[in-house]
Amino acid sequence: MRKRPKKLPTILTEDERKALLKVPNKRYPTALRNYCIMITILDTGMRAQDICNLKLVDIDLNTGHIKIVEGKGKVDRYLWINGNSLEWLRKWIVIKPVSEYVFCTLKGDKLDSSYLRHCFARYGKKAKIEKRIHPHQLRHTFAVDYYRVTKDLVSLQKILGHASLQTTQVYTYVYDEDVKNGMKEFRNKKKKEQEVIEKIKKLEDNISKQEEELKKLKNDIDTDSLFHCWFLDYRK
Repeated sequence: MRKRPKKLPTILTEDERKALLKVPNKRYPTALRNYCIMITILDTGMRAQDICNLKLVDIDLNTGHIKIVEGKGKVDRYLWINGNSLEWLRKWIVIKPVSEYVFCTLKGDKLDSSYLRHCFARYGKKAKIEKRIHPHQLRHTFAVDYYRVTKDLVSLQKILGHASLQTTQVYTYVYDEDVKNGMKEFRNKKKKEQEVIEKIKKLEDNISKQEEELKKLKNDIDTDSLFHCWFLDYRK
């Protein structure tokens, strides 16, 4: 039986992700670069250090193929970035300063991973996200999203560059929590739906009773009117 870790990785919800990506004003070079960094991590699960080390020669802007050269553990690995994110990345490449690095400073120097941590935390506060946002959290979010869709732990291990499958397995527990919460929410939703149906039925019953009472009143009025007419005719 799998042993559940004491602490599970925290990930972003869909709403939190959207809120975070809305923060950078992409009209400005630095903000466009930071936006591209965030969507690249969310699409590939790259580490912050991999982002800082990424060079132009290691990415094919036509296919989205990325080579991570000597990542953690000095192991190369290969990733792909999706079409929409690749379009934004091309926009950054067009305006970025001359540098061998994909994500560089405005002077063309290599970025520092500590800058990414401070930047992401600042964006998280601006987005009014209660969690403290950091690059690895976006990596965790990618990993859980990937596992939700594929259920393929082995390929996820390769993508993330984990030496041991046991390290990757932590994301299955996050997924299990999602399943548990989803089932609870599903049950609560079904219960609420049933309560609404019962309320509607009661209202319909009350309406039917009121319609019957109204019909009876109308009949009584019609009977009284008929008697009144007969009485007037009789007096004549």
